[in-house]
Amino acid sequence: MMDDHKAMLEQVFGLSSDSEVEDSTLEDDRSLNHLVQNPIFQSVPQINGLWFCRDFLSSDQQYILLSTIRHEGWFEGASKNQNQAMRFGDLPAWSTELSDSIRELVLFSDDGFQGDGQTSALPWDLLWREPLFNQLIVNVYEPGEGICAHVDLLRFEDGIAIISLESSCVMHFSRVESAADGVENEGKSDSSSTRVPILLAPGSLVLMSGEARYNWKHEINRKPGFQIWEGRELDQMKRTSITLRKLCPSE
Repeated sequence: MMDDHKAMLEQVFGLSSDSEVEDSTLEDDRSLNHLVQNPIFQSVPQINGLWFCRDFLSSDQQYILLSTIRHEGWFEGASKNQNQAMRFGDLPAWSTELSDSIRELVLFSDDGFQGDGQTSALPWDLLWREPLFNQLIVNVYEPGEGICAHVDLLRFEDGIAIISLESSCVMHFSRVESAADGVENEGKSDSSSTRVPILLAPGSLVLMSGEARYNWKHEINRKPGFQIWEGRELDQMKRTSITLRKLCPSE
Protein backbone atom coordinates (compact mmCIF):
# COMPACT_ATOMS: atom_id res chain seq x y z
CA MET A 1 0.00 0.00 0.00
CA MET A 2 2.76 2.47 0.94
CA ASP A 3 4.73 1.57 -2.19
CA ASP A 4 1.69 2.34 -4.34
CA HIS A 5 1.22 5.67 -2.59
CA LYS A 6 4.90 6.56 -3.05
CA ALA A 7 4.69 5.68 -6.72
CA MET A 8 1.74 8.04 -7.16
CA LEU A 9 3.67 10.89 -5.54
CA GLU A 10 6.69 10.21 -7.72
CA GLN A 11 4.55 10.31 -10.82
CA VAL A 12 3.02 13.64 -9.83
CA PHE A 13 6.14 15.46 -8.63
CA GLY A 14 9.01 13.61 -10.27
CA LEU A 15 11.24 10.68 -9.46
CA SER A 16 14.13 10.84 -7.01
CA SER A 17 17.65 11.07 -8.39
CA ASP A 18 18.45 7.42 -7.66
CA SER A 19 15.38 6.09 -9.44
CA GLU A 20 15.70 4.26 -12.72
CA VAL A 21 13.45 5.73 -15.39
CA GLU A 22 12.49 3.69 -18.42
CA ASP A 23 10.68 6.52 -20.19
CA SER A 24 12.69 9.73 -19.82
CA THR A 25 10.07 11.72 -21.74
CA LEU A 26 7.38 10.78 -19.23
CA GLU A 27 9.70 11.64 -16.36
CA ASP A 28 10.49 15.07 -17.78
CA ASP A 29 6.81 15.84 -18.35
CA ARG A 30 5.92 15.13 -14.73
CA SER A 31 8.97 16.42 -12.91
CA LEU A 32 9.23 19.53 -10.77
CA ASN A 33 11.53 21.03 -13.39
CA HIS A 34 8.73 20.82 -15.95
CA LEU A 35 6.37 22.35 -13.42
CA VAL A 36 8.48 25.49 -12.87
CA GLN A 37 9.79 26.07 -16.39
CA ASN A 38 6.59 26.54 -18.37
CA PRO A 39 3.83 27.87 -16.08
CA ILE A 40 3.82 31.60 -15.40
CA PHE A 41 1.99 33.78 -12.90
CA GLN A 42 -0.28 36.59 -14.00
CA SER A 43 -1.32 39.42 -11.74
CA VAL A 44 -4.85 40.80 -11.70
CA PRO A 45 -4.49 44.59 -12.18
CA GLN A 46 -7.76 45.44 -10.41
CA ILE A 47 -6.81 43.55 -7.22
CA ASN A 48 -3.50 43.99 -5.42
CA GLY A 49 -2.17 40.68 -4.17
CA LEU A 50 -4.18 38.45 -6.52
CA TRP A 51 -2.13 36.22 -8.82
CA PHE A 52 -3.04 33.15 -10.82
CA CYS A 53 -1.34 30.50 -12.92
CA ARG A 54 -3.58 28.71 -15.41
CA ASP A 55 -1.26 25.77 -16.11
CA PHE A 56 0.24 24.99 -12.70
CA LEU A 57 -0.39 21.25 -13.17
CA SER A 58 -0.38 19.31 -16.42
CA SER A 59 -3.25 16.97 -17.34
CA ASP A 60 -1.23 13.93 -16.25
CA GLN A 61 -0.29 15.57 -12.96
CA GLN A 62 -3.93 16.44 -12.28
CA TYR A 63 -5.08 12.89 -12.98
CA ILE A 64 -2.52 11.31 -10.70
CA LEU A 65 -3.06 13.92 -7.97
CA LEU A 66 -6.79 13.15 -7.99
CA SER A 67 -5.96 9.45 -7.74
CA THR A 68 -3.70 10.18 -4.79
CA ILE A 69 -6.47 12.12 -3.03
CA ARG A 70 -8.90 9.25 -3.63
CA HIS A 71 -6.24 6.95 -2.20
CA GLU A 72 -6.60 8.83 1.11
CA GLY A 73 -10.12 7.39 1.44
CA TRP A 74 -11.54 10.60 2.90
CA PHE A 75 -14.73 10.46 0.86
CA GLU A 76 -15.33 6.72 0.77
CA GLY A 77 -18.75 5.90 2.15
CA ALA A 78 -19.40 9.59 2.75
CA SER A 79 -22.93 10.88 2.90
CA LYS A 80 -24.28 13.01 0.06
CA ASN A 81 -23.63 16.22 2.00
CA GLN A 82 -20.12 15.25 3.14
CA ASN A 83 -17.90 16.74 0.48
CA GLN A 84 -15.08 18.27 2.52
CA ALA A 85 -11.92 16.93 4.13
CA MET A 86 -9.94 19.21 6.45
CA ARG A 87 -6.50 18.54 7.91
CA PHE A 88 -4.28 20.53 10.27
CA GLY A 89 -0.61 20.39 11.19
CA ASP A 90 0.89 17.15 9.92
CA LEU A 91 -0.34 17.22 6.33
CA PRO A 92 -0.12 14.45 3.70
CA ALA A 93 3.17 14.25 1.82
CA TRP A 94 1.54 15.23 -1.46
CA SER A 95 0.28 18.53 -0.03
CA THR A 96 3.77 19.34 1.23
CA GLU A 97 5.04 18.67 -2.29
CA LEU A 98 2.41 21.05 -3.62
CA SER A 99 3.60 23.72 -1.18
CA ASP A 100 7.19 23.22 -2.29
CA SER A 101 6.12 23.44 -5.93
CA ILE A 102 4.29 26.72 -5.29
CA ARG A 103 7.37 28.19 -3.63
CA GLU A 104 9.58 27.02 -6.51
CA LEU A 105 7.22 28.46 -9.08
CA VAL A 106 7.17 31.87 -7.38
CA LEU A 107 10.96 31.86 -7.16
CA PHE A 108 11.54 30.80 -10.74
CA SER A 109 8.89 32.94 -12.36
CA ASP A 110 10.13 36.17 -13.93
CA ASP A 111 8.43 38.35 -11.33
CA GLY A 112 9.65 36.19 -8.48
CA PHE A 113 13.23 37.36 -8.98
CA GLN A 114 12.37 40.93 -8.00
CA GLY A 115 12.51 40.05 -4.31
CA ASP A 116 10.86 43.20 -3.06
CA GLY A 117 7.66 41.57 -1.85
CA GLN A 118 5.57 43.76 -4.13
CA THR A 119 6.07 42.38 -7.63
CA SER A 120 6.15 38.66 -6.86
CA ALA A 121 3.18 36.35 -6.49
CA LEU A 122 3.78 36.10 -2.73
CA PRO A 123 5.47 38.69 -0.49
CA TRP A 124 8.96 37.62 0.50
CA ASP A 125 8.18 37.24 4.22
CA LEU A 126 5.32 34.85 3.43
CA LEU A 127 7.25 32.91 0.81
CA TRP A 128 10.02 31.99 3.26
CA ARG A 129 7.93 31.21 6.33
CA GLU A 130 8.13 27.65 7.65
CA PRO A 131 5.98 25.85 7.00
CA LEU A 132 4.56 27.70 4.04
CA PHE A 133 1.15 26.09 4.78
CA ASN A 134 -0.04 23.85 7.61
CA GLN A 135 -3.77 23.61 6.94
CA LEU A 136 -5.46 21.78 4.09
CA ILE A 137 -9.02 21.63 2.77
CA VAL A 138 -10.13 19.38 -0.07
CA ASN A 139 -13.64 20.09 -1.38
CA VAL A 140 -15.56 18.05 -3.93
CA TYR A 141 -18.39 19.94 -5.63
CA GLU A 142 -21.10 18.41 -7.76
CA PRO A 143 -22.55 20.42 -10.70
CA GLY A 144 -24.40 23.46 -9.35
CA GLU A 145 -22.53 23.47 -6.02
CA GLY A 146 -20.22 26.40 -5.33
CA ILE A 147 -19.05 28.67 -2.52
CA CYS A 148 -20.75 31.76 -1.10
CA ALA A 149 -18.98 35.11 -1.13
CA HIS A 150 -16.62 35.24 1.85
CA VAL A 151 -13.32 36.42 3.28
CA ASP A 152 -11.32 33.65 4.97
CA LEU A 153 -11.24 33.68 8.75
CA LEU A 154 -8.62 35.76 10.55
CA ARG A 155 -7.47 32.64 12.40
CA PHE A 156 -5.45 32.02 9.23
CA GLU A 157 -2.40 34.05 8.28
CA ASP A 158 -1.92 36.03 5.10
CA GLY A 159 -1.19 34.04 1.94
CA ILE A 160 -3.74 31.50 0.65
CA ALA A 161 -3.39 29.08 -2.25
CA ILE A 162 -6.26 27.46 -4.18
CA ILE A 163 -5.70 24.69 -6.73
CA SER A 164 -8.64 23.88 -8.99
CA LEU A 165 -9.16 20.44 -10.55
CA GLU A 166 -11.67 18.87 -12.95
CA SER A 167 -14.44 21.25 -14.05
CA SER A 168 -13.59 24.77 -15.20
CA CYS A 169 -15.39 27.56 -13.39
CA VAL A 170 -15.42 31.32 -12.87
CA MET A 171 -14.50 32.73 -9.46
CA HIS A 172 -15.77 36.25 -8.78
CA PHE A 173 -14.07 38.75 -6.50
CA SER A 174 -15.89 41.72 -4.94
CA ARG A 175 -14.53 44.34 -2.56
CA VAL A 176 -15.83 44.53 0.98
CA GLU A 177 -16.56 47.83 2.71
CA SER A 178 -13.88 47.28 5.33
CA ALA A 179 -11.07 44.85 6.10
CA ALA A 180 -11.99 41.22 6.72
CA ASP A 181 -14.17 40.77 9.76
CA GLY A 182 -12.92 37.25 10.33
CA VAL A 183 -16.29 35.61 9.73
CA GLU A 184 -16.70 33.50 6.62
CA ASN A 185 -19.71 34.27 4.43
CA GLU A 186 -20.12 37.65 6.09
CA GLY A 187 -19.12 41.17 5.06
CA LYS A 188 -21.11 43.54 2.90
CA SER A 189 -20.17 44.19 -0.70
CA ASP A 190 -19.19 47.67 -1.75
CA SER A 191 -21.93 48.59 -4.19
CA SER A 192 -19.62 51.05 -5.95
CA SER A 193 -17.19 48.33 -7.05
CA THR A 194 -17.58 45.82 -9.82
CA ARG A 195 -17.09 42.11 -9.58
CA VAL A 196 -13.81 40.83 -11.02
CA PRO A 197 -14.07 37.40 -12.70
CA ILE A 198 -11.20 34.91 -12.89
CA LEU A 199 -11.36 31.74 -14.99
CA LEU A 200 -10.18 28.70 -13.03
CA ALA A 201 -9.20 26.11 -15.61
CA PRO A 202 -8.35 22.57 -14.50
CA GLY A 203 -4.88 22.55 -12.97
CA SER A 204 -4.86 26.29 -12.23
CA LEU A 205 -3.48 27.93 -9.09
CA VAL A 206 -4.66 31.12 -7.37
CA LEU A 207 -2.61 32.97 -4.73
CA MET A 208 -4.17 35.61 -2.50
CA SER A 209 -2.25 37.92 -0.19
CA GLY A 210 -2.57 41.42 1.21
CA GLU A 211 -5.61 43.27 -0.15
CA ALA A 212 -6.82 40.26 -2.13
CA ARG A 213 -6.82 38.13 0.99
CA TYR A 214 -8.32 40.63 3.45
CA ASN A 215 -10.30 43.24 1.50
CA TRP A 216 -11.89 41.18 -1.26
CA LYS A 217 -14.48 38.43 -1.04
CA HIS A 218 -14.36 35.50 -3.42
CA GLU A 219 -17.21 33.27 -4.55
CA ILE A 220 -18.14 30.63 -7.12
CA ASN A 221 -21.79 30.54 -8.15
CA ARG A 222 -22.30 27.46 -10.30
CA LYS A 223 -26.04 27.76 -10.72
CA PRO A 224 -27.33 28.07 -14.30
CA GLY A 225 -26.71 31.48 -15.81
CA PHE A 226 -23.77 32.49 -13.59
CA GLN A 227 -20.86 30.63 -15.12
CA ILE A 228 -20.30 32.86 -18.14
CA TRP A 229 -16.89 33.34 -19.73
CA GLU A 230 -16.25 35.21 -22.98
CA GLY A 231 -19.94 35.24 -23.80
CA ARG A 232 -20.70 31.57 -23.32
CA GLU A 233 -21.82 29.50 -20.37
CA LEU A 234 -19.36 26.91 -19.10
CA ASP A 235 -20.53 23.33 -18.80
CA GLN A 236 -20.40 22.49 -15.09
CA MET A 237 -19.22 19.06 -13.98
CA LYS A 238 -17.75 17.71 -10.77
CA ARG A 239 -15.02 19.98 -9.41
CA THR A 240 -12.35 19.36 -6.80
CA SER A 241 -10.47 22.17 -5.07
CA ILE A 242 -7.46 22.13 -2.76
CA THR A 243 -7.00 25.08 -0.40
CA LEU A 244 -3.72 25.59 1.48
CA ARG A 245 -3.47 28.05 4.39
CA LYS A 246 -1.38 28.65 7.51
CA LEU A 247 -2.89 28.89 10.97
CA CYS A 248 -2.01 31.89 13.11
CA PRO A 249 0.11 31.00 16.16
CA SER A 250 -2.01 30.14 19.17
CA GLU A 251 -1.88 32.65 21.96
